[in-house]
Amino acid sequence: MSKFMGPFAVQAGEGAKYATPTSGSVIVKADTVQTNGSLTVLELLIPPNDGPPAHTHLREDEVWYVVDGDFRFKAGDAMLRASTGGLAFGPRGVPHAFQNVGDSVGRLLVITTPAGLERFFEQSDELSRPPDPEELAAIAYATWIEFSGLPLALSDPL
Repeated sequence: MSKFMGPFAVQAGEGAKYATPTSGSVIVKADTVQTNGSLTVLELLIPPNDGPPAHTHLREDEVWYVVDGDFRFKAGDAMLRASTGGLAFGPRGVPHAFQNVGDSVGRLLVITTPAGLERFFEQSDELSRPPDPEELAAIAYATWIEFSGLPLALSDPL
């Protein structure tokens, strides 16, 4: 039986902070335990021209809310763009990637459902930098993520 977790608030700058496998960082704002498994909320800080390679979440739907910056998102065959205040969605099972196309560090609020994505960042944070691709792939596999491609290139059309 699940234990009910009560209401909570997380202030700016609070939350567990990890390095991403690229060159950004992530702050866990709400995790599996806090939300009783319903969702994970992450704040990603992403340098210009950075973002993850194409990958697929096998169990989570993912919402990207642009807190600050200019981003593009490839989800399946769709190429989407969202700037400060904009939002994009990537359903589970659809390969996707995103990239900060602005000139400064961008901030994304990422919400996934169900919860659990924070485990990928907790585990990948322990890897050397740059991470060994095989070790990173093993962590991804263990957290229901499949890598399927390279990061977006600036030359890729919108």
